[in-house]
Amino acid sequence: MAKSKPLKKRPPQAAPGPEPLTLSGFQAHIHQKYYAADKARGTPGTFMWLVEEVGELATALQKAAGEGGNTSGHADPAGEFADVLAWLCTLANINGVDLDAAVRAKYFSKEAPKGVK
Repeated sequence: MAKSKPLKKRPPQAAPGPEPLTLSGFQAHIHQKYYAADKARGTPGTFMWLVEEVGELATALQKAAGEGGNTSGHADPAGEFADVLAWLCTLANINGVDLDAAVRAKYFSKEAPKGVK
């Protein structure tokens, strides 16, 4: 019996949607779809949802690395990354922050961080 070759990981496949997807476009989509409920929840509640999603991402990354034992939670890092980004956009929206502009100002300027902490 011939040995089967291990499957290679495939690059992520984009779901249907606007091409190309931009940070501004995604933030606008989140605003259009969820702003009223997000604004009513407020910054403290929204921040707690963001933190919860970061925790779920941590669990998913541990599971994907074969760590974490029998912890409950999701094993889909890609979906959890998407959730973290969505909640970050939500938090930015209700606080009047344009993430595209903030990223450009911080990371594309002459004073951009040098990449070490």
